[in-house]
Amino acid sequence: MAHQPTPVRRARLGRTFGPGPSAVSGVVLLLPGGDEVSGRRPSPMVATASVRALGRRLARAGRDEGLVTHVVHYRYRGWNGSEANLAADAAWAADEVVRRYGDVPVCLAGTGMGGRAGLRAAGHEAVNSVLALAPWLPEEDVAAPPEPVKQLVGRQVLIVHGTNDGRTDPELSFRLAARAKKANRDVCRFEVHADGHGLSQYRDEVLALAEDFVMGALFGRAVSRPVRDAFAAPPPLGLRMPLAAGFSPSRR
Repeated sequence: MAHQPTPVRRARLGRTFGPGPSAVSGVVLLLPGGDEVSGRRPSPMVATASVRALGRRLARAGRDEGLVTHVVHYRYRGWNGSEANLAADAAWAADEVVRRYGDVPVCLAGTGMGGRAGLRAAGHEAVNSVLALAPWLPEEDVAAPPEPVKQLVGRQVLIVHGTNDGRTDPELSFRLAARAKKANRDVCRFEVHADGHGLSQYRDEVLALAEDFVMGALFGRAVSRPVRDAFAAPPPLGLRMPLAAGFSPSRR
């Protein structure tokens, strides 16, 4: 029996959330979480579940503006050290957006390890913004170079982290935001008091904040005052901005 070659794994974009607009003028790429090390292919249903609520919210909010949202289905579940597979797939997805839709702005919106992928892949020329929810970041090690931030220059960046996150250290995202802020004033970070990794205790507020930021970054909508204040405030104030209960983008 002839040996069958191992098929090459490829990343892909999931279907858009809801009916697509007649003309596309902006794209959100949803980057699910992953593992630190794994050669397995992620389950599409599990991956989509972690970003489904965000995708639906953004699709509804931006449909009249020409927004489409896609989940990025990775080749591998793991980041896998220097391979940085999830970031490579995020960059591929941005290339695919350009191929499909032309010159439109892209927001990379990731959770957990997907947040790290979005931050790392932000240097792609199509990307104008990054939303990182409870991003997984490596422990700082004097023997290893720090997580890069130069690629964030020229992008609008919002990080959201629960103060009681037991899976991804909120202090590490604060430190990365502080380093990024030195080179890029368009960086802010919100803390969700007493919430955990899933940001479920204040889910409505987190989704409202995400909508506010993404619509402003991609389409120039006026953002709410808390977001404006967070961008304008010097560190550490704008990087430890509390997300208030009842937050709504309608409160300008």
